Amino acid sequence: MDLSAATDELYGVAPEEFVATRKRLASEAKKAGDAGLAKRIGALRRPTLSAWAVNQLARSASTELGWLFDVGAHLRSAWESGTHMGGMDQRRSEVVNHLVRTARSLAAKAGRPLREQALREVEETLHAATMDPEVAGEVGSGRLTQPRSHVGFGPVGGLAGQPPPPRPDEERQRVEEERRRGEERQHEEEQRREREQRHYAEQARAAATAAREAERSLAERESEVAALQRTRAGAAEDVQRLRSELQSAVRRDETAAQRLSAAEQGRTIAARRVEEARRRSDEAQSRL
Repeated sequence: MDLSAATDELYGVAPEEFVATRKRLASEAKKAGDAGLAKRIGALRRPTLSAWAVNQLARSASTELGWLFDVGAHLRSAWESGTHMGGMDQRRSEVVNHLVRTARSLAAKAGRPLREQALREVEETLHAATMDPEVAGEVGSGRLTQPRSHVGFGPVGGLAGQPPPPRPDEERQRVEEERRRGEERQHEEEQRREREQRHYAEQARAAATAAREAERSLAERESEVAALQRTRAGAAEDVQRLRSELQSAVRRDETAAQRLSAAEQGRTIAARRVEEARRRSDEAQSRL
């Protein structure tokens, strides 16, 4: 891994993933024994939302950006030579408007819609890229960290052989104030993201603890269910055994009842015979 590869990867991720990715890449560089690379990676600034949207154009709409750079080159050439620009200014507006719509669409698909302020910053950056070759190089690299703007009516460098017109003090102050505010917003956004990450990490730890507790409770319930299933199986065996014994006792009772009935019938017959024998004996005694 070198700085260029790390930078390409870093400025290609979503804004909320920037800090975590920067830490990971710096850690990988440090583990590889390159402390200097780790320090340079750690110093890379997180892009604003509008700068991130312009970087997406460099990755997903490079052909259209090429149109913008060509128009900018023609405009600067015409301005420096003092020749008529023809329809280049209108062509620039058409290409810039198309790229702004593309940036808005790409951001919306990524789940990060651009508000009016961010769209204006994207538009100003694209206009600046047609007037300033340095800005064009930053836009084309896909590593922009802040939106850019161009002050003045002509390209950087002015007319051929003349230095660029100086910026007024108020304009310099405005640009510096915008830069400072942009850095403050970026810092606040990074802090907010870090707070969110800590909050989500705490939620994840709490959820993991709750999951472990639930797993222990489930294991206890499963053990209890298994014990009750064994108890029920033993009871079912006892019921089956007792049912079998009951059926055997019923059969014995039925057999005994049948035998008792037969015995009672035999006793009745024997009693009749005894009575008859006694009667005959009495008669014999009387005759005797």
